[in-house]
Amino acid sequence: MKRLLVTGATSGIGEAVALLAAKNGYAVIACGRNKDKLAILEQQPNISTCQFDVTDLQATKTALAEVECDIVLLNAGTCEYVDVDAIDAAMFQRVFDANVFGVVNVIEALSPKLVAGNKLVFVDSLARLLPFARSQAYGASKAALHYMAKSFAVDFAAKGIQVQTISPGFVKTPLTDKNDFPMPMSIEVEEAAQDILNGLASRQASVYFPTRFSLLLRCLDALPEFIQHKLCLSMRQPPAAPVEQQKRDS
Repeated sequence: MKRLLVTGATSGIGEAVALLAAKNGYAVIACGRNKDKLAILEQQPNISTCQFDVTDLQATKTALAEVECDIVLLNAGTCEYVDVDAIDAAMFQRVFDANVFGVVNVIEALSPKLVAGNKLVFVDSLARLLPFARSQAYGASKAALHYMAKSFAVDFAAKGIQVQTISPGFVKTPLTDKNDFPMPMSIEVEEAAQDILNGLASRQASVYFPTRFSLLLRCLDALPEFIQHKLCLSMRQPPAAPVEQQKRDS
């Protein structure tokens, strides 16, 4: 039975993956901050839990000190949108703390125990492909995460450790429910979980979904920058209301 560690497992994509993986025979280690949600998950067959905040390095190292796993799904993250009339550096810090440094913290905690045959899976986003309005913090953090994964893939190759990236489009979760703009070709969280599970079972270096939306954005990503700029200008919509801080999917 393969051991799958999932960060951000108490909500959204992470929770759906944890439940589906457990039903499909994985021994799941569900990680998150929400004690009550973890208690519910732990009642399910094949699921154990681990409570910590990925943005806290020491707490992460302590919580994972005795944990061993075969696959690490680095899923925990957050999304907040930028108001260009009121740039907030602290918001950028929050997004990068969760989406980038939270991943690094987990890798630092687990890296001494990683062996040949293990797999690190980075959940970035299709949003990293184009300069979407108001996405400066989120898109940049996911672009950084994608680069980090590809660089780790080079260094971990000699140790026989596989690195994989997963780039979702819009998925209906409590986090995206807060979005105040259209989300084309969005999919249900259960479909996203199945796509991720299929990806985990493969040896693909990069997994993209949903298929049509990911193909469209990847084609747009290949266009000259001035065309990308014009396209994103045409899609730009002003915020419908002051943007409130989004809750972290963890």
